[in-house]
Amino acid sequence: MTTEEELLARLKPGCICKGIKLHRILKAIEEGAINFEQIAEITGIGGGSCGSKRCRKKVAALLQEKGLL
Repeated sequence: MTTEEELLARLKPGCICKGIKLHRILKAIEEGAINFEQIAEITGIGGGSCGSKRCRKKVAALLQEKGLL
């Protein structure tokens, strides 16, 4: 990731309900997480008021982008 991409990932939400930034999700993927459950365990996403409806879609898109889904 470039410096600009890293900065944007630190600002963008990954899980709105839990206030977790996108960079934490990306880091979990870089460290070997390959599905939503693993990413949720590492980052804490998915336990918010929407029942993971928003962040699950975001994680699926990221995993697909990385060729893991």
